[in-house]
Amino acid sequence: MSASPCGRIAVLISGRGSNMRALLDACTHGALPAKISLVISNRADAEGLQTAREAGIETACIAHADYPTREAFDAALVDRLQQVQPDLVALAGFMRILTPVFITPFAGRLLNIHPSLLPKYPGLHTHQRAIDAGDSEAGSTVHFVTPELDGGPPVLQARVPIRADDTADSLAQRVLEMEHAIYPLAALWFLQGRLTLDKQGALFDGQTIPANGLQYRPPSVTDDAAAGGLV
Repeated sequence: MSASPCGRIAVLISGRGSNMRALLDACTHGALPAKISLVISNRADAEGLQTAREAGIETACIAHADYPTREAFDAALVDRLQQVQPDLVALAGFMRILTPVFITPFAGRLLNIHPSLLPKYPGLHTHQRAIDAGDSEAGSTVHFVTPELDGGPPVLQARVPIRADDTADSLAQRVLEMEHAIYPLAALWFLQGRLTLDKQGALFDGQTIPANGLQYRPPSVTDDAAAGGLV
């Protein structure tokens, strides 16, 4: 089964958009046979908007401060996204809590990447919280988006060890490298039809995904596939 070369992805960002860049690079190099059709930010000064423009991608800024309620802002997002009819909507550092007004129209085709091993540490300051808790490892999780904050079913996780001398910043950098590996892979699976969501939860090739998601193994010299594997 292969991804359609016409798969359309819309990406939502609030800052530099490094995960958007990872998706774009995967599209450019053929690892993700799809097109990023639109990048939206809630901040006009988001660095990722300029990155997208330089790549010839359509962009839009929808400032949340211009709307009286979260629901009104979400409705504006939905209206703009529906203009490009995305197959997948990828949240990539989009720093807004979304309501059912946004989530319901895209249910089952809305992914997010979160910098923790969900269900641990939803919300902010994930790296410092993992260090303070004395955890031996941290990581990132791609998950389907549901109305519960960072509570949708995990689909893919990558883990990194926490070192004795780690700070939140040093740990964040290693976790970010893993984010850039697993988000394009999860997007590929979704566009291939291998990754789905139903009332029972997340499925991969028709089989229920474990509660913590599939576990990513970084590629090594012995791997045939550049994407690494699963453990």
